[in-house]
Amino acid sequence: MSWQPTASLDALKLRSHLNAYIRDFFQLRQVMEVETPLLSQAAVSDVNLKPVKAECCSKSVYLHTSPEYPMKRLLAAGSGDIYQICKVFRDEEQGARHNPEFTMLEYYRLNFQLGTLMDEVAQLVGDFLNLHQRHDYSYTQAMEKFAKVHPFTASDAQLRELVDEYVGTDMSLSRDECLDIIMSHTVEPSLPKDSLVFIYNYPASQAALAKTYESGDGFVLAKRFELYVNGLELANGYDELSDVNEQQRRFDRDHQNTQNSRPEDAYFIAALAAGLPDCCGVALGLDRILMLKQNAPNIEAVLAFGFNKA
Repeated sequence: MSWQPTASLDALKLRSHLNAYIRDFFQLRQVMEVETPLLSQAAVSDVNLKPVKAECCSKSVYLHTSPEYPMKRLLAAGSGDIYQICKVFRDEEQGARHNPEFTMLEYYRLNFQLGTLMDEVAQLVGDFLNLHQRHDYSYTQAMEKFAKVHPFTASDAQLRELVDEYVGTDMSLSRDECLDIIMSHTVEPSLPKDSLVFIYNYPASQAALAKTYESGDGFVLAKRFELYVNGLELANGYDELSDVNEQQRRFDRDHQNTQNSRPEDAYFIAALAAGLPDCCGVALGLDRILMLKQNAPNIEAVLAFGFNKA
């Protein structure tokens, strides 16, 4: 049995350097660092994320999949601009790019437009990776350019035909599941290399906790972006939803669609009811940024101890 770290000492030093770089970046911008609990009595409602369950003090609890809910409670309490570097946990996510326990930077900026946040994320990530070439595509532009399909006007049958080669014909998939497969198998590998690539204006059905709006051509879009470098997703940003009634509706929809009975975060809903300030927020995967910096083929190469050695 090898007890040695899965990452080299140089990789561990680079992680320390990245953490210091992030703290300097936000100190210059007067963004406050915060800490919130890893354990929660409620779980994320997003059906695409599976939380890790635990037992503590005779209660069933969850390790958080992101610090979003408690950070928004701080925003509602008047914290102002905040950021956090923390461990997050997602069950059934393990592979070359995934570890069930990973490190996330999440931060929120008051009175930012989504484009302003994209510019700031480009500076934060681009300066660290020494990448300054940038490409911005709407979700529709990316799908049409790299997959030759319009995500809003294509029929379900057309989308299904595009994914059959990847999943076969027996699997039953929703429209959004087909779009996700096209994005991951066709669009992401085709994105420009060695540059920052932002994709924005996702379908409203993929809004999660983002605001939505109706475009000029009649499609309902999410005010959301993702950042990719060399086909690797690094960040997910939102113009944050503050309407408590709409948030409750989405929670109810998620609970109807999932077979897992997860308790709802009543504290988060109460904070939204009290008033979330106008803000944009983003979550960035720091392990993946380190993978790119070191040209590492596997996430374990940047972790002190990968999941199989933890």
